[in-house]
Amino acid sequence: MPVVYGLFFYNLGGVGMLDRDEPRYASIGRAMAESGDWVTPRLWGEYPWFEKPALLYWMVAVGTKAGLPDEWAARLPVALLSLAFLGFFYWRVREEFSEAVALYSAIVLATSAGWVVYGQLALTDLPMSAWLAVSLLLLMPWWRRGETQWLWWAGAAMGMAVLAKGLVPLVVAAPVAWFARERWREAWKPVLAMTLVAAPWYLGCYAANGWRFIEVFFLEHHFGRFASPELQHVQPPWFYVPVFLGLLFPWTPLVFAVRPGEDAGRRFLVAWLGFGLVFFSLSTNKLPGYLMPLLPAAAVLIGIALAEWDRAWIPLAGSGLLLGLVPVVAAVLPAVLAEGGLSKVDLSAAPWGYSALGLVAAGLVVYREYTSTRGSTVLLIGLLAALGVIYLKRTVYPVLDAEVSARQFWRAISSKRGEICTGNLRRDWRYGLSYYAKRPLPDCEVASRPLMLEQEGRGKPKLYQH
Repeated sequence: MPVVYGLFFYNLGGVGMLDRDEPRYASIGRAMAESGDWVTPRLWGEYPWFEKPALLYWMVAVGTKAGLPDEWAARLPVALLSLAFLGFFYWRVREEFSEAVALYSAIVLATSAGWVVYGQLALTDLPMSAWLAVSLLLLMPWWRRGETQWLWWAGAAMGMAVLAKGLVPLVVAAPVAWFARERWREAWKPVLAMTLVAAPWYLGCYAANGWRFIEVFFLEHHFGRFASPELQHVQPPWFYVPVFLGLLFPWTPLVFAVRPGEDAGRRFLVAWLGFGLVFFSLSTNKLPGYLMPLLPAAAVLIGIALAEWDRAWIPLAGSGLLLGLVPVVAAVLPAVLAEGGLSKVDLSAAPWGYSALGLVAAGLVVYREYTSTRGSTVLLIGLLAALGVIYLKRTVYPVLDAEVSARQFWRAISSKRGEICTGNLRRDWRYGLSYYAKRPLPDCEVASRPLMLEQEGRGKPKLYQH
């Protein structure tokens, strides 16, 4: 289906590795494929790297073994998992609520900004979020009706989530313990399944690396990430409110259509979303991707609201209005990524006039709402959102590739590799260049060479005579 291809696979390699994490994770997965060591993650194939568990690295390694190009090897497995999860998501939501709720929820999740973006990057956030949601949705029949046929599968899915991001999914899933408190005698089944899936890698990595693995993985990157400012991602407690609303774009206005309910399923979704939002807000270090495991719950709550609320035309029209911001996003996104945040970008020069297209979209939505079915209205917004995604990929990816990613820059200087050492470089450029060079360039203080690669401020690096 063209829309599915456009959302998940079109131009997947159209931009090189972005930011600091994607080239690092992709490098570790590539090194696993090349070395055959699928237990110890190694940065640039040399240094043990215990920041995250192995699932994403295995996915990248499989893509590498399949002979895919660099970006496709790293991103295609994540995109395939994202799409496969949406099929599962539709099925489980239909079984627990209704076909209408399942359709609305799946469209909302598939076309939300967060799911689209993180579903096409070699990062751990989507794999963990997808497997966690699989586990929680499979557990729902158990604590709602006592059905036990999915318990082993739910535990296995939780084990995959733990292999994707350590202890985080267990914390997000904490509300399950309360909702299933009367069925605790059966909890050993999912716990055992989770242990059987996740424990072999953890035990193997500890056996190969000793206490250093425990110290870095658990103490530094779990407990330290929650409480210590040393990891350089410190944000205020309210940080996640606008981030959460932004991740739901263009469906953000539908958040205000959600209504409380007494049924157990809706109460669990609220607990899943609310507990996670509070927990992540209390953490000292915050990144937008941390909220990804909350998006499936938010999508179902929005789907329920759309199925129940007759007068939803106002928030639906609001979603149409927001789609008018797509050209503005296309214009400012490269600068936002290059400068490290929206607050550092001059928005006055953005093409705000194009946002009037949102009035057209809103008009179409209102017309559709009053002349057809709710399902066709939601499908219309989803289609317009998908077209917006394709437009962004066509217009923004070339700019990001030239200005933000290290790929084109490395191609331009790679012929002089033996003459280059590095001075002051931001981590995103240092890691990106190391990924495409397949090993880090030497530091000028360690190995002096004729040309020094250095960066002033947040601009692109430049070569200087050294």
